[in-house]
Amino acid sequence: MLHNQLLVLFRNALRNKRYSFLNIFGLAIGIACACFIFLWVEHELSFNHNFKKRNSLFTIKLTTVGENPTIEDCPMPLPEEIKRTIPGIKNTARFSWELKQLFILGDRSFNISGRYIDPAILSMLDLTFIYGTHPSIQSPEDIVISESMSRTLFANDNPVGKILTTKSESIFSRDGNYLITGVYKDLPVNCSYHFNWISSYTFFENLAPPELNKWNFFTETLLETEPLTDIAHINKQLKHYMAKKVEGSTLQTFLFSMNDWNLYSRFTDGKPDGGKIQYIYLFSIIAFLILVIACINFMNLSTAQSEKRAKEVGVRKVSGAGRLALIRQFIGESLVMSFLAVVLAIIMIAFAIPAFNSLVGKELHADFFNTTHLVFLFAIGLICGLLSGIYPAFYLSSFRPVMVLKGIKINNSSAAVFMRKGLVMSQFSISIMLIISTIIIYQQVQHVKSRNLGYETNNTIQLSIPNSLPAHFLAIRNELLQSGLVENVALTWSDPMYIFTSSNEYTWAGKSSNNKIEIYDMGVSPGYLATMHMKLKSGRDFYLQQVADSNSVIINESLAKLMGASGKIGAYISRKSTALRAQIVGITEDFVFNDMYAPCGPAVLLCIPRMTNLMIIRYKPGADLKAALATTDQVLKASYPGYPFEYKFVDEAFHKIFESETLVGKLSAVFSVLAIAISCLGLFGLTAYTAERRTKEIGIRKVLGASVGSLARLLSFEFLKLVCLSCIVAFPVAWWALHSWLQDYQYRTTIQWWVFVVAGLIALLIAILTVSYQAVKVAIKNPVKSLRSE
Repeated sequence: MLHNQLLVLFRNALRNKRYSFLNIFGLAIGIACACFIFLWVEHELSFNHNFKKRNSLFTIKLTTVGENPTIEDCPMPLPEEIKRTIPGIKNTARFSWELKQLFILGDRSFNISGRYIDPAILSMLDLTFIYGTHPSIQSPEDIVISESMSRTLFANDNPVGKILTTKSESIFSRDGNYLITGVYKDLPVNCSYHFNWISSYTFFENLAPPELNKWNFFTETLLETEPLTDIAHINKQLKHYMAKKVEGSTLQTFLFSMNDWNLYSRFTDGKPDGGKIQYIYLFSIIAFLILVIACINFMNLSTAQSEKRAKEVGVRKVSGAGRLALIRQFIGESLVMSFLAVVLAIIMIAFAIPAFNSLVGKELHADFFNTTHLVFLFAIGLICGLLSGIYPAFYLSSFRPVMVLKGIKINNSSAAVFMRKGLVMSQFSISIMLIISTIIIYQQVQHVKSRNLGYETNNTIQLSIPNSLPAHFLAIRNELLQSGLVENVALTWSDPMYIFTSSNEYTWAGKSSNNKIEIYDMGVSPGYLATMHMKLKSGRDFYLQQVADSNSVIINESLAKLMGASGKIGAYISRKSTALRAQIVGITEDFVFNDMYAPCGPAVLLCIPRMTNLMIIRYKPGADLKAALATTDQVLKASYPGYPFEYKFVDEAFHKIFESETLVGKLSAVFSVLAIAISCLGLFGLTAYTAERRTKEIGIRKVLGASVGSLARLLSFEFLKLVCLSCIVAFPVAWWALHSWLQDYQYRTTIQWWVFVVAGLIALLIAILTVSYQAVKVAIKNPVKSLRSE
């Protein structure tokens, strides 16, 4: 029986090669799209799964409800205090932020990033060690390095027990020797930590000035809880913990699980409410919709061949086949076709995955022998087979044998016709929504990229500098300017687009003591405003001889407005913990930092170049960048021969901020093209079905004098009407969805009417091209052939 049914299936497939190919090919495209999205979603959901204790690992988050963003840094003494006073905490470890250390090995030097951490991290992260049985970082001289760093420095030798010489080139690096105590296996790409070396936190802790209250020195933290600990209960105890330790603090504390780090990056009042999880939902929905479109094709293409299989159904029924047996047969055929599509999809994935990796910026691998992947492929083949085959099965098995064996034309019920047209409308509605989404997402990204940032990013590089460079800055600056390629040079302690340091301790005349406003501050050298092309609204820049401005500050417009009457040139601003009392000598126009979509926050620029660790160099417009970089390298190497020249362009860093939105735009564009392509296959199938049903009508019309053009218009009109109706359905749904999405951004574009017109015209044009081919093909057919049986 099974052999007979398979034989019938393959005979029908060979007899109708075009329809069979379109059936399998359309499904294969949909399945391949779903598989690519599955690989991406799997990658994002498996973040940090390499850490065995991830269910018990947390970071400490701080927030001020209704005011400031949630941060993951916490006061240096807080983790140990929590461990000592709150039951259920098994271990805590503090992290420095990622820092670069200059390592010297013979005549070679390497500037490699790593972290200073508490020793407990080794057991908490449970790192896999290649060399070193019981590695230790108890002493400030101990260091544990990654597998890749070991290969870079020592090739394939075991480096445990060897000495690494370091040179202090910044305030966050040490001068001396390290003893290598272990080499750990490189951490995977989908992991939150990527340090190349780890050493004792003691060194980083001692960087805090003795007079500074360590509750004002913030650090990143990892915390491990005991099994079955009630996290909600701990968070209840932590909520107002900071208020007990720091007088006047309004910060609230809570634990945030490692399982959620990659998925939730946005918080409201200390509660996660967005991040990559939104994109996971979005692309999962897109994958489902594309599969639905592909299955709709199968239904339409199957029913388009209904009359060719009508007599087969009639003969089988007369021979005793029941309707249930026919349904099983047709669903079985659908499942076979679906699994053939799965095989074709696997081939597509194998060839296309490098391009997909390039598109999403990942290194995804399609392991078809992985149990999870096999289950997914089987499930998707089964679901697609059932979903796409169930309607044709019930439809084909419903034919009455007396009617079809007498050669009477199969009458299509209004419900069946409505179903087919509704399915095509659904396809094009989804496709049009994807086209609109692609345009709006592109507009939003470009809208923010073209925003007036308050500074310029073109022709500008930033690089880390040795600790001693600020003392010789003026000499190096002059040498760079004399090259004729450099427009200006400045120093800073913050990336131009990110100001990491902030405080709510700033005060001024007339400020209420209860008003805890978080103000961002950044140490710079004279000339920073000119280098970044920042504009002064009033006042002056810092003097080139910075000593004269050691007690001066420049503030931005936002802070000036907050200060009210005190926000003017000549007024004073103070900060309690650093005993700063400085005079305002300049007010800049607002400049954007940290969040490119948000309004500008209040900021203070301090003239303290001795504490900077970054150099900003702006090259002249039209300068040969290759020659300019080579000249910069020579100037710096002349003063610091062992220090590597590592830089990044500021404009490239700026564009990288929009990676997530750009990825959404790219994927929406790709999937909208594929959705339209699959929809056109469905439209082609429905056109073929209609043409097949109206062959004799067209022959009669042609004999009576109808032109090819009028016949093509006759056949095309009803399908183009479906596309127009799809627009009516898609436009309001797309507007609602995109309007809701844009609400997440404070600085956002507007949804303009012409976007909908363009999307509708694109869909209509593609539909016209698809339908016209089939319509003209039928219209030019010789009427004698279609009427010869009459």
